[in-house]
Amino acid sequence: MLVSPLVIDSKLPWVGTTIFTVMSRLAAECGAINLSQGFPDFQAEPALFEATARAMAAGRNQYPPMAGIPELREAIADKVATLYGRRYDPEHEITVTAGATQALFTAIAAFVRAGDEVIVLEPVYDSYVPAIETVGGKAVHAQLTFPDYRPDWAQVRALLSPRTRMIIVNSPHNPTGSLFAADDLAALADLTRGTDIIVLSDEVYEHICFEGEHQSVCRHPELALRSIVVSSFGKTYHITGWKIGYVLGAQALMAEFRKVHQFNVFTVNAPCQAGIAEYMRDPARHLGLAAFYAQKHDFFRQQLADSRFELLPCRGTYFQLARYGAIADLPDREFAQWMTREVGVAVIPVSAFYRDGRDDRVVRFCFAKQEATLAAAGERLRRV
Repeated sequence: MLVSPLVIDSKLPWVGTTIFTVMSRLAAECGAINLSQGFPDFQAEPALFEATARAMAAGRNQYPPMAGIPELREAIADKVATLYGRRYDPEHEITVTAGATQALFTAIAAFVRAGDEVIVLEPVYDSYVPAIETVGGKAVHAQLTFPDYRPDWAQVRALLSPRTRMIIVNSPHNPTGSLFAADDLAALADLTRGTDIIVLSDEVYEHICFEGEHQSVCRHPELALRSIVVSSFGKTYHITGWKIGYVLGAQALMAEFRKVHQFNVFTVNAPCQAGIAEYMRDPARHLGLAAFYAQKHDFFRQQLADSRFELLPCRGTYFQLARYGAIADLPDREFAQWMTREVGVAVIPVSAFYRDGRDDRVVRFCFAKQEATLAAAGERLRRV
């Protein structure tokens, strides 16, 4: 091991290894069933791989356009117009990114300056705050209500200040599985009206809603004009390892986004973009995702019906929260470690998504797994 003599003044002194890496590593060490990190244990359809292989064989292996190949941006524009009634210009208002995390970081870096404030809603996905602080911004935390995890818009309004530059929202919400309703969009529009606040809307689970239609900020005329919207092909097509996503935004916003995008990643691998563009020609492949995951959602909840876990509502995503108070009084991080080592099922402690480690004795399961995996986990969990 090399020991550096340098004194490093860390930009993120409080950041360690993410809870997802920690729990997945522990699951591997213990031979546990990994229901912690949010990735499927099944393959995408062969047609997607075949389309990508054809693109490789056809020579589409050099740098594509910075914003993404035209046919993929056209396919995204068509999909969004059909679903949400708003057509984004593929040339100026859509950019393909190296996954949603890169998209989120790039949006924050493009618009947040030193001293700016960014409102986030807790429990908050773990990449938001480090990105804000890396560029010199300050995260301001609002609380989703417990246990239904709804926004308290009066609290958000009270946190607004002349330094508020951005509000980050996430629906369907990771880790809680809650969804925005139409009145949430109206409330968000009302409290940002007349300001220069940018809305960064993380909608990577847009196609996994179990209760009604996804309320994208694209649907709302006012919000669409002030928002950067992020989505993910990894979540939609079961290819999280490909790290391909996209952003939508009005031309003026996208121009600023691309100024950063072209220097922190420049562009995204060409053959996979071409493969996805061809695969998207069949809308059933994203329109059928809610029903696909609804079956897994129902199956997993049935597996835990006779357990001592208290299942909280799951209205979207492929995550299920559960209280474990009837099983143990351990803090959730200790409980998650115990579950992995002793029960053989790895989970995520929800306190990891709170700035102050707030612990409601709740853990998160990922049910984006084969039924055999969920059944094996269910057998172990019912014995707890």
